[in-house]
Amino acid sequence: MTTFRPKYITFDCYGTLTNFQMAEAARDLYGDQLDEPRMVEFIKNFAAYRLDEIMGAWKPYAEVVHNSLERTCKRNGVTFRDEAAQMIYARVPTWGPHRDVPEGLARVAREIPLVILSNAMDAQIMSNVEKLGAPFHAVYTAQQANAYKPRFQAFEYMFDMLGCGPQDVLHCSSSFRYDLMSAHDLGIKNKVWVNRGHEPANPYYGYVEISGISSLPGVVGL
Repeated sequence: MTTFRPKYITFDCYGTLTNFQMAEAARDLYGDQLDEPRMVEFIKNFAAYRLDEIMGAWKPYAEVVHNSLERTCKRNGVTFRDEAAQMIYARVPTWGPHRDVPEGLARVAREIPLVILSNAMDAQIMSNVEKLGAPFHAVYTAQQANAYKPRFQAFEYMFDMLGCGPQDVLHCSSSFRYDLMSAHDLGIKNKVWVNRGHEPANPYYGYVEISGISSLPGVVGL
């Protein structure tokens, strides 16, 4: 990997670069109603329903949050309110980067163009990107691609917009289910898994593991 200099390093944003705080939002809303074991189960269900909601035809992310939260509340015997989903959606643009992100990104950006492919709305994402501390060559969203990852259509949109193919990029993500499995199936051989602790390792998919973006420059020989 250290001898490979990609045309672009492509990134997942939420979770990988931006500190994804859906679990914290759920705790703020329902922590006084659920004991810890039930809260852990609620958070786990909320994540699963968000994934399920994005697997079909594209819809605005506000609907993804609304529907997944409503389904989670139903499953866990908690009263759902529209304003709770609206609060979570409104929080997304306020989230900042993981601590290891700005310095590592800035070092890599001096040598290799950086690209984001995010399951975001156009109106959300730039507020998060501005907090990352490095310039990006391009930022692509599910709204633009008319598809959420892990659907191939999102990645294919990115390739079309960049005028490149799977062999030209190094894709970096903290998620196998949203990113690295699809990247593998699409022929992206050069992958980095940022181990944020929310998914187990899966060596089958072929990647370099790092604990944070501060280690990314070393992956590409910088």
